[in-house]
Amino acid sequence: MSWTAADLPSFAGRTVIVTGANSGLGLITARELARVGAHTILACRSAAKGAEAAATMTGDVEVRSLDLQDLSSISDFAAGVQSVDILINNAGIMAVPYAVTKDGFESQIGTNHLGHFALTNLLLPKVTDRVVTVSSFMHLLGKISLKDLNWKARPYSAWLAYGQSKLANLLFTSELQKRLDAAGSSLMSHAAHPGYSATNLQGHTGNRMGTRIWDAGNAVFATSADFGARQTLYAAAEDLPGNSFIGPKFAMRGPTGQSPRSPLARNQTTAAGLWRLSEQLTGIEFPL
Repeated sequence: MSWTAADLPSFAGRTVIVTGANSGLGLITARELARVGAHTILACRSAAKGAEAAATMTGDVEVRSLDLQDLSSISDFAAGVQSVDILINNAGIMAVPYAVTKDGFESQIGTNHLGHFALTNLLLPKVTDRVVTVSSFMHLLGKISLKDLNWKARPYSAWLAYGQSKLANLLFTSELQKRLDAAGSSLMSHAAHPGYSATNLQGHTGNRMGTRIWDAGNAVFATSADFGARQTLYAAAEDLPGNSFIGPKFAMRGPTGQSPRSPLARNQTTAAGLWRLSEQLTGIEFPL
């Protein structure tokens, strides 16, 4: 029988942070963890939207402002956290037109990777259990350019930039686990991907025809957001080996379990190089 959110154990007495918890997969992830007793912190760029989402949930839910496109906001958020058992790096943007964050990063690598990189390292001394980072099967499109991570020299491609950011999530996950092990830490680093779930993420491409195509694809092919969030919840709850990548067995559908990753996502040299570059860009280093 397939694992579902109904199989979640009690999270009573535990604190969980979910970024981007005001909609889509993040909302469902936060809702289910609050349902089973977790003190759930909804880390949202819009506090108003976070409050609307929190109003739909039962349990111990709190909303805090976090803008992953602003390193100062990330620093302020982390400073306000005393202890957290599980950090879920869920927030993300997908295939959007070229833009830059407040700190000058290309928006997709800035939000999906560098923002979560900074947040994780600032919070890591306060984390007691694990970090779960939401990647995507679209990491298969990705290639890391350590010389031009922010698309300043290359012609910008929204989809290739998204693939790079999702590949970065997996390289971050593996390098984090490597560093935790080397530090003698018992913390775990996992990644998850939802398959192809219908959420509002696909509606923000900035391209009217592209949005129509996504809407049609969602109607015909996509699984539910509940199904997508199930993969993250499994990674957050189950006893797993470090550096696990959780997703549907058949890429987009099927029972939840270990998922394959591309050869580029297993390249330890690139993972180490990306980590060093991320430290340089954010000014934040591994703290353990």
